[in-house]
Amino acid sequence: MTNMINFMKDEDGQGMVEYGLIIGLIAIVVVGALVLLGPKIKELFDGVESTLPTME
Repeated sequence: MTNMINFMKDEDGQGMVEYGLIIGLIAIVVVGALVLLGPKIKELFDGVESTLPTME
């Protein structure tokens, strides 16, 4: 019984789970930002491309 209690109190690896959750949340925010801002960024690059002279 004491082995089971010690096992439940063991917090090794808890930090890695927290880091994993933080990285996952950051990834979700980055993907969301790219989905929302993607078309505007594409328009920006298309505008720059159309104003640059072509190298022939």
